Amino acid sequence: MSSDGVARNVRDRNEQEAGGGGNAALAACEFDLFAAVGRERAVRNGERIFRRGDTGDIMYVIAAGRVELDFGNDLATKQLGPQEFFGELGLLIGEHTRSADAVAASDGRVVELGEVEFQQLVERDPHLVAQFLRRSITRVVLNEQSLIRQLRRRNQDLETALDNLYATTHQLNQTEELIRTDELTGLYNRRGLTLHLQECRRLGQTASLGLVLVDCDRFKQVNDDHGHLVGDRVLQNIAGILRSVAGAEDVPCRLGGDEFCLLVAAQRREDVMRYAEFVVATTRNLLQLQQAVPTICPVSVGACLVDAEQDWNDWYARADSALYEAKRLGGNRAFWIDAAGVPAT
Repeated sequence: MSSDGVARNVRDRNEQEAGGGGNAALAACEFDLFAAVGRERAVRNGERIFRRGDTGDIMYVIAAGRVELDFGNDLATKQLGPQEFFGELGLLIGEHTRSADAVAASDGRVVELGEVEFQQLVERDPHLVAQFLRRSITRVVLNEQSLIRQLRRRNQDLETALDNLYATTHQLNQTEELIRTDELTGLYNRRGLTLHLQECRRLGQTASLGLVLVDCDRFKQVNDDHGHLVGDRVLQNIAGILRSVAGAEDVPCRLGGDEFCLLVAAQRREDVMRYAEFVVATTRNLLQLQQAVPTICPVSVGACLVDAEQDWNDWYARADSALYEAKRLGGNRAFWIDAAGVPAT
């Protein structure tokens, strides 16, 4: 066999030993060459070889022991053993920012190779170094692809977590809305009104409020004569009247049974009574259209301005006194009561 054929056979064996793809281990012939040229030093278990974010221009080959690479950000750590290399981009690029913490996972030895040592490698066996470079580039590409896949999975996990968070938040909002809302009418219930008043107090917005208390007249008769389904429809229609008259800052509420209230933004008696009289006038007009099955019933309304220094029970008692006067006079009307407790139509 010619000398060229021998050389080719040696190169072929070297390439087979060196392997391909993303393998981080040196073949025996590569390791012998790198170890002969590089600077060997001992490392202790737990010793940090370099830190993520640091710049460096040294490549390392493990002669004995193990080294752990921690990439952070919940990415998987890598455990490297004898004849495996790391930090090669620092050598090949120069002053490369390290992408991982490199920590000795046991007592051992590493071989360090800088620019001077790399030139010696090229001079001794350029073909072997070329094979190493090709494999290193392939390894970098594979690592980048693996990182992209991990980031894509993390992105998908994050999107799933965000979707779950959105669904949970939406469910909590719905639950909170159900807690605050009357199921039959869709108005605030008593709890919803209480929470609203607490928020108004926190923001100091109770100084200019009026309370309109609404109670259905002869509602029991509607239930007795026509059944509860018809009674429910009547309550829903009363709720619709309150909802139609309520402004953006007003709060219509079903307190329970056939009793409703409307908390309105108002500073004067006239402002509050305008709401109260609208409710009474609307029910009267609808009553004129009554057919065999009732869709509405007359109401009694009590109204007052709200004193910010008092609590809900005081407000309610004052409006209820006005409501009582309306009931006492036959219902189907609105009454006002001032701060001194004097009622008036």
